Amino acid sequence: MREKIILLLVIVAVVAVPLVLRQRGEIPPAHPDDVLVIITPDNEYIRDEFARAFRDYWRQKTGRTVAFDWRIPGGTSDITRLVNSQFANAFRNLWVNDLRQPWSEAVARGFTDAKLDAAAPNAAVASAAAARQAFLAGNIGIGLDIMFGGGPLDFAAQAARGQLVPSGVEQRHPEWFTDAVMPQEFSGQTLRDPQGRWQGAALSTFGLVFNRDRLRAAAFPGAPTAWSDLADPRFRGAVGLADPTQSASNAAAFEMMIQQQMQLRRAALRAQNVPAAEAEKRAVAEGWQAGMELAQLAAANSAYFTAAAPKPILDVAAGDCALGMAIDFYGRTEEETLALRNPDDPARANRFGFVMPRGGSSLSADPIALFRGAPHPEVARAFIDFVLSLDGQKLWDFRPGTPGGPKRWALRRSPIRRDLYAAPWLADMADPGVLPYEDAGDFVYHAAWTAPYFSELRFVIQAAFMDPHPELAEAWAAILRARRDGRAPDAAAALAKLQDLSAINYAAVTGSIQESLAAGPLTRLELEARLSGFFARQYRAAETLAEGGGAG
Repeated sequence: MREKIILLLVIVAVVAVPLVLRQRGEIPPAHPDDVLVIITPDNEYIRDEFARAFRDYWRQKTGRTVAFDWRIPGGTSDITRLVNSQFANAFRNLWVNDLRQPWSEAVARGFTDAKLDAAAPNAAVASAAAARQAFLAGNIGIGLDIMFGGGPLDFAAQAARGQLVPSGVEQRHPEWFTDAVMPQEFSGQTLRDPQGRWQGAALSTFGLVFNRDRLRAAAFPGAPTAWSDLADPRFRGAVGLADPTQSASNAAAFEMMIQQQMQLRRAALRAQNVPAAEAEKRAVAEGWQAGMELAQLAAANSAYFTAAAPKPILDVAAGDCALGMAIDFYGRTEEETLALRNPDDPARANRFGFVMPRGGSSLSADPIALFRGAPHPEVARAFIDFVLSLDGQKLWDFRPGTPGGPKRWALRRSPIRRDLYAAPWLADMADPGVLPYEDAGDFVYHAAWTAPYFSELRFVIQAAFMDPHPELAEAWAAILRARRDGRAPDAAAALAKLQDLSAINYAAVTGSIQESLAAGPLTRLELEARLSGFFARQYRAAETLAEGGGAG
């Protein structure tokens, strides 16, 4: 009997401890009246605070309980692949089993092709157009209610495919969607879909995280201020980068780096009295080249390209890396974490920092949207309304315990509502000095320059810098040795060879590379193999030049 009692107490403890550790009011209902299924790349702090707050709101509003079913497959790229695959399977089931139509490659590619929405009748695309119409006319779902968090380009792509639909929040609350509260655009960035299929829920900027101890050890003065600091030779092997094909935030940071170079080049050309149209055309091509050269040297300095976007931030905080790219809230959250962990050690608490390069980043929306065929549309629409309301927006950056703020976690995100950046709300914010609508005002994003080629940008970084990374890093090390040894001609010749990026220049990316990627996965793999092999050989030749090996 004694053994049975002990065993029973152990079982009770195992079950009870997690419940005891939860804060009151955060225990999900065992038999909820409603369920909300959300797919997200957001961290557990965001999920926890928004779930708790909405459960309280929904109970007060309706008397009903709601449980959250979070789906967390990985980053935004993982979410995109999963969602696209599930919609493809759902539509194929409808097309073949319900509509009794033959499946084909044209149907598979056509049902999400927005170009067919306004296409004239054409026998060559008849089956694809019919598939598109059937998809848009139906209410096919994949068991998901909401997509919450990620990049606006990913949401725009989902909306264009027809997989996101208007939630109606703009009709229910028109007073929110004004320039004074939630503008349609700012600094060249679209903050909500013109057709209402997604809305920005929070704002993000992109910048650099850094370790002050490592900067001092490298004899780097002060804190970094520009994207070009990632290419500083003092940081060879000490830069942490996330794989931009896996991390939308790091891909966006590379895009900001390139956009800034385009803008600087245009300003220089205009100062030389070059006509505006010619200056823009030249600046886009030349700025792309300059931006890719910076990206290449940042890659040459990098210790790795990781699939996990938080890893560079953690490594910089630990001192394993000196610099890294980061989305703003990752940087601010790590700053706070270190301060909380080291209350009696100011040196350790302050060794980590985040900076947005001035004039080097615009605002980016972190959206929310309703899926086509959402299984719980009523509660899903209510959640979207809540996230965009003042009560929901306060959760992003109010200090824990402030009225209307989060209970446990400071989320350190910038609300999208402009009316919160004023008294009395600023007094309750964790980051009252962060004013995104002011801080990003001197950077104007030009979507036409790079946004249509965002996927191509990710691809060329992978093919030219990531796949041949060992060869790139070795060539860069050899160039720096040549400089250190006083062999300037060898170093200059090697660097010129290293940075011959004509195979991935703006004309190639917007022309042959874009066409190859659109041709399908097999063509993409062939192009990647060809480019990565080409650059590996080029980097080896640059290394030979740096070592005094002649023309190579």
